[in-house]
Amino acid sequence: MSCRISELVLDCRDPEALARFWCEVLDFVVLDRDEDGVEIGARDGFGGSQPTIILSRSDDPPQPKSKLHIDVSPTDGDQDAELERLLALGARPTDIGQTGDESWHVLADPEGNAFCLLRTPVKPV
Repeated sequence: MSCRISELVLDCRDPEALARFWCEVLDFVVLDRDEDGVEIGARDGFGGSQPTIILSRSDDPPQPKSKLHIDVSPTDGDQDAELERLLALGARPTDIGQTGDESWHVLADPEGNAFCLLRTPVKPV
């Protein structure tokens, strides 16, 4: 018996705006929404090979540094082009203490949640 990650929950001020951002980043779609938030996931829907992301409305102040963050990888192997695309979508570089010698880029989504763009390409599911 074992478990798998089925959902990631991200508290945010504007679930709709953050859902649009992450849907573009990950090529996800909105799977469900209610007054408290939006659930996004892979186009194959619930129960697929990737966890869904629930963007949950919260008025709590953002935490300075989360203990968990998302890493993304370009599906075509072109990290520079993917960085430009993410910046155009509204991501911005952020400093969490990196040295500058890393092979990844540390970015923040429109609400300031840090995530990393890795160099290693992944094949789309």
